[in-house]
Amino acid sequence: MKLYSAPGFTSLADHIAMLEAGIQFDLVKVDLETKQIEGGGRYIDINPTGYVPALMFDDDEVLTENVAILAWIADRTPALAPHGHLGRYRLLEMLSFIATEIHKRFPTYLSLPEEVREPTGQQLLHWFGFLADRLDRGYLFGETFTVADAYLFQLAWGAAQLGFPLPEPFDDYIARIELRPAVRAALLREGLA
Repeated sequence: MKLYSAPGFTSLADHIAMLEAGIQFDLVKVDLETKQIEGGGRYIDINPTGYVPALMFDDDEVLTENVAILAWIADRTPALAPHGHLGRYRLLEMLSFIATEIHKRFPTYLSLPEEVREPTGQQLLHWFGFLADRLDRGYLFGETFTVADAYLFQLAWGAAQLGFPLPEPFDDYIARIELRPAVRAALLREGLA
C-alpha cells in the first residue's frame, strides 16, 4: 500500500492516522507544483486532480480525499473512531465539517493579498472557535483520539506555523497531540520536525 503525500499538507492527517492504526504502507512524496512523484512518475496518473492524499492499495485501486481515507482507516481501527450507535456517522459529520468549513478556506485565505484576507480569516477563526468548545475533555469526541483529531491537528498545527491566531485551547491541543508517538514519527518522516 502507498500513501501519496506532500510534506505539511493535509495528507499529514492520513499519515498520522495510518501510523496510529498500525497500518503498513510506503510513504511516497509528491511535488505538488510539478505534479511529480519522488523517484519518478507523474502524480496525475495516480490522482487526476493532482491533490494529496491518495492511497493506492496493493491491487492498484486508489482512494482519494481526506474524508474517505480517514473513514477507511477508522473502519479498520475502531479505536480511532467515536463509539455508540451513531459513532461512524458522527465521525463522517465531523470529517465533512472540517473539510468544508476549515480545510477548504485555507487555500483561499493564503492566496488572497494580506489587505483583503480579513473576512476569510474571520470565518476560519469562527469555525476554529466552534470546534474549540468541543475540546474541553481533550479531543473532538471526548477523551479518545480519533482520525478526526488527526485532521484537525494538521490544520491547527499548520495555522499555528503560519502565525494564525487560534483560540484557546488550541495551543494545548496541538502540544498534546504533537507528543503522540505516531505524530512525532509522521512529522519526522515528512521532514517537518
